[in-house]
Parts: sequence; C-alpha cells; structure tokens
Amino acid sequence: MRDLLTTTFSGQRVLLTGHTGFKGAWLLHLLHSVQAHSYGYALPPEQEDELSATMDPHLRQPETLEDIRSGTSLSAILREFQPQFIIHMAAQSLVRRSYQNPALTFEVNVSGTLRLLEAIRQHASALTSHPLVVLIVTTDKVYENLEKGIPFRESDPLGGHDPYSASKAACELLCASYRRSFFPDPSVVCLLTARAGNVIGGGDRAPDRLIPDIIRAWQKGHAARLRYPQATRPWQHVLEPLVAYLTLLAMARQNPSTFARPWNIGPYPDQKLSVLEAAQLFAAALGAPQPLSDPSSTFHEAVYLSLNIDDICRYTLWRPQLTMQEAIEWTARWETDPRPATEKCMEQIQQYFNLWKS
Repeated sequence: MRDLLTTTFSGQRVLLTGHTGFKGAWLLHLLHSVQAHSYGYALPPEQEDELSATMDPHLRQPETLEDIRSGTSLSAILREFQPQFIIHMAAQSLVRRSYQNPALTFEVNVSGTLRLLEAIRQHASALTSHPLVVLIVTTDKVYENLEKGIPFRESDPLGGHDPYSASKAACELLCASYRRSFFPDPSVVCLLTARAGNVIGGGDRAPDRLIPDIIRAWQKGHAARLRYPQATRPWQHVLEPLVAYLTLLAMARQNPSTFARPWNIGPYPDQKLSVLEAAQLFAAALGAPQPLSDPSSTFHEAVYLSLNIDDICRYTLWRPQLTMQEAIEWTARWETDPRPATEKCMEQIQQYFNLWKS
C-alpha cells in the first residue's frame, strides 16, 4: 500500500481543504509520508490543544487560512498551485452544532463546496495535467436512515434527518449534478465522493464527540456522560478512511471512468460496538473513570448506522486493517504518549502501513 501511494503521490501537488481539522491534520502527516506536495486551505485551528495547532508547523505550509464560504483565494490557488489532486474536507462536521446553527452548516457544507466546484469548473480549460482528480468528503449519514439494521449501499436513497446529515446529502446531489453537467469527461476532471464512518484517533479535540468528551472528563477527574449509549456507529481509526481516500485517488488517476462516483468507506459490517461499549473500552485503555449513561439530549441521532463496503473492496486494494478494539487501543496509546504530536502520528502511520505487509 505504501508503494502504491508513494508511487502515485511522490512529487505531486495536492490541494487539501480543511487541513486544520482533526482528519485534515492527520492527512497532512500522511501526505508528507508519501512525499506529496500539499497546500492547505482552511480556517485557523479553533483550539490551542487540537492536533493542527500542536503538529510541526512546517507540515502546514504552504497554507491559506480563509473561510471556504468566501473562497476569494480559491481561483488564484488553482491557477498558481496547479494541483493534480484536490481533497475537499472543509466542513461544519458536528451534528449537535448543526441543530444550533443550521444556516451556518448549510452555508459551509453546501455553498462552500459549490465555491470550490465553481473554481474548478472555471479553470478546467487551463489545467496542466489530466485528469484532475477531485475527492469530496461527505459522511455515512447521507442516507435515508429508516433504522432497518441493514448496511447502506452507495445506490441507496439519500436523506438526512438533522441539518448536518441533510447538508451532506445535498452536497452529494450537488456533486452528482456537476459531474453530469460540467465534468462529463472524467479523463479531464474526475469527481469522486467518499462516505466515511465515525473516526477516532489521537489528537481529536472537537466538542460533542465521544473520545474527546471522555478525554476532557478524564482531565477534570470525573466520568464522561453518554447521550446515546445504545447507538451503534461504524467506528474506525482515522488512518483507515484517509488511506482509503488516497487509494481511491490513485486508482482514479489510472481509471477515471470507473471511479467518478460515490464510495462507502468503513469497517467490516460485523465490527459493531455501541457508544457505551466503545466508551468503556477507551476509558479502560486510558485509565479514566468508566462513563455514565445520561440519555437526556432532545436532539435526534440515528440509533443504527452501518455501511456496505463491498465496492471499494472489489475495485481497490484497500481493506480495513484494524478492528474497533485495536482502533481504540491505538487512540489511547497516542493520547497517553508524552512525545510531540507529529512524532506520534508518523510512528502510527508507519505501523499502519506495516499491517499491509502481514
């Protein structure tokens, strides 16, 4: 896997939006490990202790710190940087925040994506390398979830109960429209979307997420409280979808007509843990107090969520490498390791690639 990604991305120019987010910061480390030239575009980090604020500063350079909704620099960046790959991760990604500020959520997730697609459309004729491969990251929550307990396939109807999920479903429709209307030839612009599940990993400090909530409670000396203890999620270590993203981009460069479509990314369907089970395992690995159930939230969240990953396993070399318990153990090990953030990230990236040799 490392050979495939290094061969594809070494010396290549990759524009990454959302590089100051949790997944974006890990992806910068991963791109550096495969010798890509990255350019970051995002808002500044929200908190001083999150990964992008504590990683080696040179890994974030060059960068533009700007709101994707304004997008005033996007056209200039495309013209000057001439990316060969674009990964769009800039988003308002929190379900509870989407209830509190739905307008912001739709503006960032839909209008922000629209601004990027418009910049690509306007500069497609000036591209210096073909195809330009564009990956738009959405979510596993884009599906119309009727709680039937069946893993979703890429062909299932889109939906979205909460504003976050609906905004990402709208983003999928937007991408489908641009793919058909403006990028019909994938050998020029190959547009993919990726629907990934819930990720965990070292350095996440976002509010209202399970692992960061347990860490914050642990640091204050008390137990975390769980809003939806019986809900199940397709948990996976952050490196799983990030390597899948790069694998899809690499394969799309070779065969754009096959890959210009949506793709599910997640653990195997038999890997199931409830919020309570995942929280208990992580607290035990961290040495934190066991979490307490506190199902008092008035916001709706799906009880069951799982993805069918047959397509990505059929068409690419990518497979999930870590069980959910291993993903939790890797996260706890990162959090309890006193070394600098970048040193820990690069070590776990090497360990992850080593799994592909076994």
